[in-house]
Amino acid sequence: MLVRVEKGSAVPISRQIADQVRAQCLSGRIKPGTQIPSVRQLARDLAVNQNTVLRVYEKLTAEKLLEMRHGEGTFVSNNLPTEQLNGQRTHFFDEMTQLVRHGRMLGINDSGLHALLDDALKLSLQQDHSSESKGEHK
Repeated sequence: MLVRVEKGSAVPISRQIADQVRAQCLSGRIKPGTQIPSVRQLARDLAVNQNTVLRVYEKLTAEKLLEMRHGEGTFVSNNLPTEQLNGQRTHFFDEMTQLVRHGRMLGINDSGLHALLDDALKLSLQQDHSSESKGEHK
């Protein structure tokens, strides 16, 4: 599970974590039945309060994405509500559309937008590989 938090972001840390875990569960990046890091472990790895991670896990459990098994840990649900993925993809498309409009208002043409997207994809892949090779959750 790959989770990063941006502490200076306007988005609350709990929402950042929840959004990333939710997306990875729904996309299949984390397979159903997979045990995810304990509250304590993820809080330590992300350098956040344990209550923050606990609230996220409880929220995602209420959404039927996670299953908290007493004495065993927390697992990705075997019965994921996959209709949420379509909603998240629609939301992503809306955000991307707004980003494209913003870029055009700044005078960036289509080829410039494509180049920026390629750069962002490369940077994201590099950061993912770097974090995974270190075994980090950040």
